[in-house]
Amino acid sequence: MKLAVEFPSVAYREGPAAVMRMAQAIERIGYDHIDIFDHVIMGIPIEGRPKGPYNPAMPILEALMTLSYIAAVTSRVTLGTEVLVLPQRQVALVAKQVSTLDTLSNGRVRLGVGVGWQESEYEALGEDFRTRGERMDEAIRLLRTYWSEPNVSFDSAHYKTVQMAMEPKPPQGGRLPIWIGGNSDAAYRRVGRYGDGWLASRVEGSVTGRQSIEAIRRHAEEAGRDPNAIGLQSMVAPPPRDAAGKTFYADHDAVLDRIASLKEMGFGWVTLNATAIFQAGARSVDAMAGELARLHDRIRAAVG
Repeated sequence: MKLAVEFPSVAYREGPAAVMRMAQAIERIGYDHIDIFDHVIMGIPIEGRPKGPYNPAMPILEALMTLSYIAAVTSRVTLGTEVLVLPQRQVALVAKQVSTLDTLSNGRVRLGVGVGWQESEYEALGEDFRTRGERMDEAIRLLRTYWSEPNVSFDSAHYKTVQMAMEPKPPQGGRLPIWIGGNSDAAYRRVGRYGDGWLASRVEGSVTGRQSIEAIRRHAEEAGRDPNAIGLQSMVAPPPRDAAGKTFYADHDAVLDRIASLKEMGFGWVTLNATAIFQAGARSVDAMAGELARLHDRIRAAVG
């Protein structure tokens, strides 16, 4: 299996050098990929605004800026977002940022995207939350056009581009992989039609996992695509929201059992959440790296 780590923003509390040390440790241990998740800002709960799943005061490093820093201090591990909230950002700017990151990292970038859940964040960034799904589909097509065409003209309901050029192109060109997150019928349709892979953040049991994969495969076949070419990655366990969840990553046997179950479902990639490892008791960069090293050795021995 391919093993990824979702990078812990909490590492920055020990200084910029600690972020570098964390990234280099993940690469040195032998993980294949580093992901980082995206929120630009978080809405504070007020009347009329639903409470979100995270503490709004949680520190979150900006995803693409952090990946650029990590790219400069690593050489092998691939880099991605899990997931960038694409419809709340300017698509041309994202195309340029990702192309630049791919150029400066020697073609190591995979872009993970999702529609997000936080309406207040969309409002603060000047984008329409209600149209995010249809704009997502158009944005994916526009990104690939920017990365592959010398002359970009694009006419859709929300994005109109006339005779524009964007250079340099990413080393991977239009083949730069776009993986799509989400656990809904709309997300499965989007993965099947447009995605190079599915990023599952929370798989609730093997039956649900297999049903989700089958839905993606069905949509791929309906779109004339090869479903076997679509990659599958799942978080082993997301950041915990209860006391029991906070101990999960401390139980390595439980982690291995979950990974074995995901492999049996058909997932070729799994992600360890380093922030959850921090919450489980590894309260420093060195402690997180130590836990990741021990888990890596056990995972490789157990599932390859």
